[in-house]
Amino acid sequence: MTPAILLARKARIPHEVLSYTHDPSAESYGKEAAEVLGLDPRTVFKTLVVDVEGVGLCCAVVPVQGMLDLKAMADAVGGRKAKMADQAAAERATGYIVGGISPLAQKKALPIVLDASASGFDRIHVSAGRRGLEIALAPADLLTLTKGRLAPIGRD
Repeated sequence: MTPAILLARKARIPHEVLSYTHDPSAESYGKEAAEVLGLDPRTVFKTLVVDVEGVGLCCAVVPVQGMLDLKAMADAVGGRKAKMADQAAAERATGYIVGGISPLAQKKALPIVLDASASGFDRIHVSAGRRGLEIALAPADLLTLTKGRLAPIGRD
């Protein structure tokens, strides 16, 4: 049980927890999840911690098959520019380890931006707080639980 799953349960948000055995040699945690679980990769989202000038640490939630547009992310949170956060800082702020960072129930609630492509799906999959653990839920529920916002921050 992780804080992310506990939050969804406590809020009584419809969700499903999916688990798989993580392969430490996998190059991409999100792509591994999509492949092993047989999920449409467009519905599997990775959580990236970025440092936005003038704002601080934020989380970008984008499809695993694409990339984060750092300029669009900075614009979405009202900052000048963004860069990927240092791994140790990301882990310290969220309380999760890289490869298992969830946008849900973070140690320090960081501003969350979910890529606009998520609105095209009834359910999306994000890390449930541990490598090898995903949680499926409606994009609107994710935004409600995280007080996040939707913006076009991903690119192919």
